[in-house]
Amino acid sequence: MDEDQPCSKDCGEVFVNASFSLLTLCLSTSLFIINQDSLGVTSVPSVKMLIDGKFVESKAKEFVPLTNPATQEVIGHVPLCTPEEFEQAVQSSKEAFKTWGNTPVQTRARVMLKFQELIRENFEELAVNVSVEQGKTLADARGDVFRGLEVVEFACSMPSLSMGELMENVSSGIETYSIRKPLGVVAGICPFNFPAMVPLWMYPMACTVGNTMVLKPSEQDPGASLMLAELALEAGLPKGVLNIVHGQHDIVNAICDHQDIKAISFVGGDGAGKHVYARGTAAGKRVQSNMGAKNHAVVLPDAQVEATVAALAGAFAGAAGQRCMAISAAVFVGDAYDMFVDKITEKAKGLKVSGGLEPDCDVGPMISPKALERAEGLIQAGIDEGANCILDGRGYKPEGYENGNFLAPTVLKDVTPDMTCYKEEIFGPVLCALKADSLEDAIALINANPYGNGTSLFTSNGAAARKFQNEIDVGQVGINVPIPVPLPMFSFTGSRGSFRGDLNFYGKAGMQFYTQWRTITARWPEVDIPKSARAAGLDGVGASAPGQD
Repeated sequence: MDEDQPCSKDCGEVFVNASFSLLTLCLSTSLFIINQDSLGVTSVPSVKMLIDGKFVESKAKEFVPLTNPATQEVIGHVPLCTPEEFEQAVQSSKEAFKTWGNTPVQTRARVMLKFQELIRENFEELAVNVSVEQGKTLADARGDVFRGLEVVEFACSMPSLSMGELMENVSSGIETYSIRKPLGVVAGICPFNFPAMVPLWMYPMACTVGNTMVLKPSEQDPGASLMLAELALEAGLPKGVLNIVHGQHDIVNAICDHQDIKAISFVGGDGAGKHVYARGTAAGKRVQSNMGAKNHAVVLPDAQVEATVAALAGAFAGAAGQRCMAISAAVFVGDAYDMFVDKITEKAKGLKVSGGLEPDCDVGPMISPKALERAEGLIQAGIDEGANCILDGRGYKPEGYENGNFLAPTVLKDVTPDMTCYKEEIFGPVLCALKADSLEDAIALINANPYGNGTSLFTSNGAAARKFQNEIDVGQVGINVPIPVPLPMFSFTGSRGSFRGDLNFYGKAGMQFYTQWRTITARWPEVDIPKSARAAGLDGVGASAPGQD
């Protein structure tokens, strides 16, 4: 399915009739906690957990209210699960590993083959859920689901990708071979900005190589994780192989500390990512932590104008700027500054900002009032420090969504590297425009930034492109590609301040993260084997007819 494929049914009909059987309609949340006793009688559902193959209600006393980011309507509650419920999830995964880890790899891959088929069959329902919960446009939500689906498809190749190595006669009559073994129980901690894709970065690969997983989706939009888990169970994933719990700091710390959890996959912000890496590794765990970013695009004067303008407008404003690969800083070399900044601003000004399910919507709401307040504060900090706000999207209220968390595309001109708006990850639809005298200066500016997630160069000059890709110190590089996220046969290779760990997500590195080498050296002394000896169960093998010698 093409990620840009138009909706085959009326989206309102999909929204009303989609079978979100585990969740009803679980939408996104603002981050404050309420006590169960204060809820009173309400028809608003609470979000279930997945423990030992069953979707169950939590006995938690504290809940996070779920709100629609486009309207601020409270429509659900996410429980902060109890320590006992978390322990049940871990023990369920630990017990399931005893059999799942020894299940033939082809059998595990068949589950993923069926899983990807079910995702395709429920593709539109998943996309609508992501749009409503997270706020994305339906087009962006489809891309969210589709990019996760690609990793599920890639996970089906684990039988060949996870093969070991063997060498005969390393010494006389001795052979040595290395095999890849699963780690055991692993954990995933997910962000709000890709509620379908990021969980699918984690457990399809982890489980296909034989691990079991405890997954903690974002408490701001857990719906897609539960919908996908229901499909995984339908595909044949045994109980306990995947468990889902909800929570905030206490559950994150419990994941880091629990002795039965062998590895942690984390995607999220800097503070939490550094904490998880430090605490998890201190407890002896393997950790991969994708964190913040400040992604730059460099524009040379010879760049193709129309394509570059369209690419950069979408790259900074798409998904309301809430993606770790969004272009938030554009560096214009020489005359490119005057050639491109105003054109990009005009393009961004024409983008439609509204609720994610509205037809032709280009930019949806931000996830929460807190996120909106932070982004608006960084815009103001830039203005106060000398930036020129040539497109100000603050205070925008789309018709019918006056209470939503909306920030329209915003462009700050004359930004310098010492400004707060440049140094901080804004995580909103805001573009900082900077000048550079030469390509060398642009490369030096980017390399001086602590982050290393992604960068792009727009040019018609092949020599400039080669120089850029060789000298830039960033993990993922695009040449005339604004958001260079690799497909799953490669790995997501953010670097420097954007990543902690030594094995990245998905691709070959993802398989390596979820497995460990075991090396066996064996010697079988030669013994006399009677010529008439026949192994049990092989009667008739090699005979002209069954039962004849």
